[in-house]
Amino acid sequence: MGKLGKKARKFAKKHLQSVLKQRRKTKALFKRKAPKNGQNDTEETVDDYAGTFNGRNSESDSTVITSLDATFTENETDQIALASDSDGYLSEDPSCPYTVESETEKTPKDTIVTVYSAQNNKIHSDLAALKKKLDRLRKKDPGFNNFLENFKRSAEAIQNEDSCSDKGDSSDHEERGEDDPGKDKEKNLCNHIIVTWCQMVEEDNSQSAFVSLLNAYRTACHYGVESVGHRIDSSETFCNILVYTLSNADGVFRGILQTSSLNSKNETVEKLQKNSKWKSMKSLVKSFVRSTLFLLDQITDSEILTFAMMRIRASLIFFVAFPSLVQRLLKATVHLWATSGRVLSSASFLVIRDVAAMFSSDHFDTCLAKTSISFLSRSRVTEITDIEHMQFLRDCIVELCCLDVQKSSVKAVASLSHCANIFSLAIQTKKKEAVRKICSWEYVNCVDMWVRLISANIRDFDLQSLFFMTVKLINGVAHMFPGPRYLPLRLKSIEWLNCLSSSSGTFIPVASLVLDILEYKVVGEGRKAQIAFDTATVLKLPKHYLKSKSFQDECFQSAVKQLAFHFSQWSYHISFPDLATIPLIRLRRILDITTLESLRRIVKRMIDQVEQNVDFVQKKREDAPFSPLDHQSADSFLQLEKSSLNSPFTQYYRSVLDKACERKLHKFDKKSLPELKTSKKNAAMPKRKPVAADVHVNADDHPAENGIVNSKRWRKGALE
Repeated sequence: MGKLGKKARKFAKKHLQSVLKQRRKTKALFKRKAPKNGQNDTEETVDDYAGTFNGRNSESDSTVITSLDATFTENETDQIALASDSDGYLSEDPSCPYTVESETEKTPKDTIVTVYSAQNNKIHSDLAALKKKLDRLRKKDPGFNNFLENFKRSAEAIQNEDSCSDKGDSSDHEERGEDDPGKDKEKNLCNHIIVTWCQMVEEDNSQSAFVSLLNAYRTACHYGVESVGHRIDSSETFCNILVYTLSNADGVFRGILQTSSLNSKNETVEKLQKNSKWKSMKSLVKSFVRSTLFLLDQITDSEILTFAMMRIRASLIFFVAFPSLVQRLLKATVHLWATSGRVLSSASFLVIRDVAAMFSSDHFDTCLAKTSISFLSRSRVTEITDIEHMQFLRDCIVELCCLDVQKSSVKAVASLSHCANIFSLAIQTKKKEAVRKICSWEYVNCVDMWVRLISANIRDFDLQSLFFMTVKLINGVAHMFPGPRYLPLRLKSIEWLNCLSSSSGTFIPVASLVLDILEYKVVGEGRKAQIAFDTATVLKLPKHYLKSKSFQDECFQSAVKQLAFHFSQWSYHISFPDLATIPLIRLRRILDITTLESLRRIVKRMIDQVEQNVDFVQKKREDAPFSPLDHQSADSFLQLEKSSLNSPFTQYYRSVLDKACERKLHKFDKKSLPELKTSKKNAAMPKRKPVAADVHVNADDHPAENGIVNSKRWRKGALE
């Protein structure tokens, strides 16, 4: 059929049914009359717009792929308190030496403007509408216009008389203002003043000196961001203000309120607020809390932040006394926990755990939601460089969930159901987005987190339904990606199944999954065959790794480790000869097709150890005095031998773990095995002396010990 002419194309463009149908949809979409409120129409327009471009008007919710942290964002609130009620400055006692009030204190006029700023806009709009009505009346009624002009002239005359009478008073007031000193001048804080105040607080329990210290602490926390209150003359003064206030503010508060820090776990906000002295101390506590929260957002030094977190943990009751401010505390603490080094991250998590454990259940929900969202958001990457830090964050969340397993299990069911919906969508529709979502670190870390939670609590809580849901999902993920590029993901699935099987005591057949990996055969050597490779840091292999020797070695060693772990769980079970029959057949076949001698030795040793353990269990089973129907006696079979841990297969599994640790250390050094062999040959050669350029010091490796911070370092760089 030839190409249509110009007239035919023009006719088709105007009169075809498909064109007319699309035109009606577009016209209904963009020319719909808006209702009075306008809100419902906006929502309907968005839905119709999405339906038009999807090819249908309605679509099921299951096809929409949302983020995995949506489970935690449903009830998560983030109400951050604004500093609109007070700037945190405290009125000081004039009897205290060197006290000067701040110039930056808000005036009543500023407060009124802030409160009524929203109402002023509405008043101006109403005045504009009234002015339009008056203009229309002027045009319609000339008499009304003359009345308005006469009224305006009389009002202006009265105004001029009042302004002339006020000139003398205003000039006299200005002359008196020039003679009077300024309201207050900001004070230059030196180290001598700070030491004097500290001595007054320690020796005389002077509350006025403590108020001055809190104002100085507020100035130090805001240093470099905004000019508030006083001026700090040196870094030594800055350091002393921070160290003393953070170290002693909690003790001073408790001394005035007459509460002890020994029973801090039994403290409640209700008891604190019922204290007779709380009303007079509330402003002091709030100033300290707000200044400390501002410090967490501004300081970047890990030692200062670690020390601050240690002191915040001791004073948590005062932070939780202000619900709006505790949200700011959790936001800053979760950020430091997720992004900092190990020492600061650990100190931040202790604060999060204490807030979740010691106070109301609402705080537990908030802590779990914020930590889970932060963990999953850091998992939205293509490659994880610091796998140990991610494992640390996962373990922290599991420990947090163990504080309330019942609530955590509800979140786990909702989260795993979301993962299962994504998996079902990928199976049914074969959408690339759903498949890519499953093979992502966010999906993997989410499943990994709940696997660890189930493994830690399945013996003590009823988590059977959650257990079987998780096993079903993991089996589906393991069989969904059969290609060699997804072998690391399958190894993670096998590791999860082994972990669940070991913790629950339930047999999960994983031998077939492991043997499929062992049967994979490399065709030849690639150009990057000697690059170090770690299955724990990748989910999908690059193509150039498929023919590399390092890839085959790592996958082979990891698969053997998982198979040895699976056999070690059931090496003392009465049914071990039966469950090892088919794996032994396939292992012998793998031994025949493997060409590399190093891998053949590994498989041969595995076969020998399994056969030896089969013979051992078979002999013991033949001498057993009970029948197979006696399940209680079958469960207690070889329990004495199992407790001794001296069987040959147990020793073999330990050797496999030792070799896996050695390989992990080699990867940590970022060296391949041939490079390590070369370095061993050159080990006898004399080594040069290390120079300064070779020394690398990590700040997180030298934390503050027992709350004592390196003040010299603060003095050197605090004010730079």
